Amino acid sequence: MMQIDGTITTLHRDAACVAAALSPDNLRSMETVADDGRVITTITGTRLRSVIASVDDYLMNLAVAEDACSLRTENSNR
Repeated sequence: MMQIDGTITTLHRDAACVAAALSPDNLRSMETVADDGRVITTITGTRLRSVIASVDDYLMNLAVAEDACSLRTENSNR
């Protein structure tokens, strides 16, 4: 059986906020951490279609999390 491992690393002003917003939606095959302005997510699986679907879902969640954390930052700067 094939093992698929991948890591997605993105830069954010408030990486801790983005990682915290993403973590509740993570599947058992995903791990998300914030480190020095980066959000690092590792995705593992044994079926390519499942991994692709997980990455697709993650990227949508990432966009929402980034928007929410950006709004939070903007509102706190007022």
